[in-house]
Amino acid sequence: MNKIDMKEYGLNERFMNEAVLYEGLAAGRIISQFKDLYKAVTEDGEITAQVSGKFRYNAATISDFPAVGDFVMLDKKVMDGNSIIHHVLTRKSAFVRKASGTGNDEQIVAANIDTVFICMSLNNDFNLRRLERYIGIGWDSGAVPVVVLTKADLCKNLDERLSELEEVCLGLDVIITSSMSEDGYLCVTKYIEHGKTVAFIGSSGVGKTTLINRLLGEDVYETKGLRNDDKGRHTTTRRELIMLPGRGVVIDTPGMRELGIESADLEKTFSDIDALSEDCRFRDCTHTNEPGCAVKNAIENGSLSEERLLSYHKLKKEAGYEGLNSRQIESKKINEMFKSVGGMKNARKMIKEKNKNK
Repeated sequence: MNKIDMKEYGLNERFMNEAVLYEGLAAGRIISQFKDLYKAVTEDGEITAQVSGKFRYNAATISDFPAVGDFVMLDKKVMDGNSIIHHVLTRKSAFVRKASGTGNDEQIVAANIDTVFICMSLNNDFNLRRLERYIGIGWDSGAVPVVVLTKADLCKNLDERLSELEEVCLGLDVIITSSMSEDGYLCVTKYIEHGKTVAFIGSSGVGKTTLINRLLGEDVYETKGLRNDDKGRHTTTRRELIMLPGRGVVIDTPGMRELGIESADLEKTFSDIDALSEDCRFRDCTHTNEPGCAVKNAIENGSLSEERLLSYHKLKKEAGYEGLNSRQIESKKINEMFKSVGGMKNARKMIKEKNKNK
């Protein structure tokens, strides 16, 4: 039996260096999940797996469990017909959403992504405010967001749409695709390299699955369009990692019309507002009713839309950043990362003690 080259599935030096810490276990990558069962690919092929009892006991939140795209260390000895997952290797990036019905818990939509394609249809699905939300979460994931505009053949005012996007897609690549022409998807392929992982995110029915079928070269997955009431039809029902022959791997995700924000990179998403705030009279300006606010002045002179500022305030509040400036937001995010050891100060102290004892 031919061995599978796990480098094609994104197993790079970073993950291999961590994997050697777990002697006697094999590295695999999660390619799909159904309830408590996972399908993983290893150098020996695809296997079904479940987490160990110890793993389940130690998991504090939903996000601690394996997600599609995760690299895991597993024992290939079969128990109840399944291999056993003992560890999840440290994620280099993760696309996160708030888990429904679980308070403030978070759910990993896809892990270890290099590029996240944020798909939006140029017809009924076009929504700048929703796009800002996706971009904020995309930047925060650690992956590089790219905006993919689909169904260009159905758009009668393309120039107008592109003009509207200029304010929102700051510093991002924007590519336009069409499902009608045979080569309407080729502009996406330059981002999908050997050993790299991309994910498609967006509302149901915007054309994510159509793009993946084109990339695969055949209609492997069922596709449906937007309904007449502008609500997406659900096609992909669960996340799945797919190997693209001769390229990298792609993660398809279920359509999500709205994403609850657990954390977002508002500094990159709203870099125009962040730049303007440097000229505000007060360093802690909230851009509401303070005198000398450069952001409010920009709205008055027409260089910034009021809708964009309202969206900024809304996402800031939803992410728990209300009343904080960009520096304070970054500080809060860092402390969240190290909350298991009591915050960044304690983490620094632990690192100093560790270096002292070497």
